[in-house]
Amino acid sequence: MKNFYVPPQFEVVRDPQRCVNCKVCVEQCPNGVHRFDETHNRMLADESKCVDCQRCVAYCPTHALKIEKNRCALRESANWSSDAVEEIWKQAATGGVLLSSMGSPKELPVYWDRLLLNASQVTNPPIDPLREPMETRVFLGKKPERIRRDAQGRLITELTPQLELSMPVLFSAMSYGSISFNAHESLARAAEALGICYNTGEGGLHEDLYRYGRNTITQVASGRFGVHEDYLMAGAAIEIKMGQGAKPGIGGHLPGAKIVGDVSRTRMIPEGSDAISPAPHHDIYSIEDLRQLICSLKEATQYRKPVIVKVAAVHNIAAIASGIARGGADIIAIDGFRGGTGAAPTRIRDNVGIPIELALAAVDQRLREEGIRNQVSLIAGGSIRSSADVVKAVALGADACYIGTAALIAMGCHLCRTCQSGRCAWGIATQRPELVKRLDPDEGTERLINLMTAWKHEIMEIMGGMGINSIEALRGNRLMLRAVGLTEKELSILGVAHAGE
Repeated sequence: MKNFYVPPQFEVVRDPQRCVNCKVCVEQCPNGVHRFDETHNRMLADESKCVDCQRCVAYCPTHALKIEKNRCALRESANWSSDAVEEIWKQAATGGVLLSSMGSPKELPVYWDRLLLNASQVTNPPIDPLREPMETRVFLGKKPERIRRDAQGRLITELTPQLELSMPVLFSAMSYGSISFNAHESLARAAEALGICYNTGEGGLHEDLYRYGRNTITQVASGRFGVHEDYLMAGAAIEIKMGQGAKPGIGGHLPGAKIVGDVSRTRMIPEGSDAISPAPHHDIYSIEDLRQLICSLKEATQYRKPVIVKVAAVHNIAAIASGIARGGADIIAIDGFRGGTGAAPTRIRDNVGIPIELALAAVDQRLREEGIRNQVSLIAGGSIRSSADVVKAVALGADACYIGTAALIAMGCHLCRTCQSGRCAWGIATQRPELVKRLDPDEGTERLINLMTAWKHEIMEIMGGMGINSIEALRGNRLMLRAVGLTEKELSILGVAHAGE
């Protein structure tokens, strides 16, 4: 019906003086936007299909294309945005749940941008990381509360299994199926070269990636896809996924169109069948049940691997984390509401959960007050965008940070937010062979290594400017943070002073 016409979100602007009808844009666009009109010998575009992936712009040999936001929009008000109206029209026409990807774009506070880092001046001189030792290594797992000695007075140095990282960053969980094999291989190879870890997500581990086991975290989610003895033994650590920041309280769904070939075999489900993870683990309804699974996984791996429990940041996260720590977990991963994902119900993505900054500070403080902070390590995730965000997270109490979207962007993601369609123009969130091959694993690996190398240098420079020479000395050191433009309650939860104090 014409009265429900939704203008295309983007306009394809083609310069007729530069366009030579080479049809490269037709070949490169997976959404069918471009086509050649033989009758009139010209290129045309169906703008309703454009997602602004910029693939055609990047590959146009004569630079004849640009994508612009459509200026033809519905009339808006302070209460009714054009997006809100269009979403109602879509649901009125289909009766379906709206799906979205790549994290929430809502204009809620980003606390990283409200926190500033302190720096040394006269009384506490800075450290030059180019000339003086700077320790960026971290060890994730349980730590002793105090120095221990044996009967002869010698130090006892034995620890429970630890996850050693060359820097306080890991590649977060992204499953094989939601992203391509080439993307998974790039993450695995980069993790090995950097001395950090990547996470398999809930889709199992492809047989060709078992050789990267020392840098792999294998995930056990509610659907148990791809979980078997060899899988559990393959990685350096095991993560139990209870929830994730983009969709707290619900399960996962990988459409059957992506369950093809090796994805089907790796997940151990039939081709073409939807991979649906239930919202709860059907054997976990209490902390005691979670403890039993933690113990079972440790026993199955002969107590040689640390166990991580991943939870979404929600309003009572401090109490939840306390229970998980007492339940035997070695590491807790907390995922904030801006966490990315391949597909999530739009309403849940944009309205459920809390920012990682507030959750992390609350958890760190609760564990310290209860005297159990050293019994567990903390990983923070959910829109970690730069080395400065990592440093701020560590100062708020994190031992390390998960990055997902930043890693995808490094490999070529343009945040067109259509991961759920399976038509990723850059070969990342797709299983279509002709699209998968667009991501060269060699180039993807190199770009990830470059990004993390740059972040590591920046982390050392920032710490040096603070007069701090190790990640361990920075962890939970909130004296190195100051806030701007926050309320007294926000300052209290974060545990930081206002700038100028």
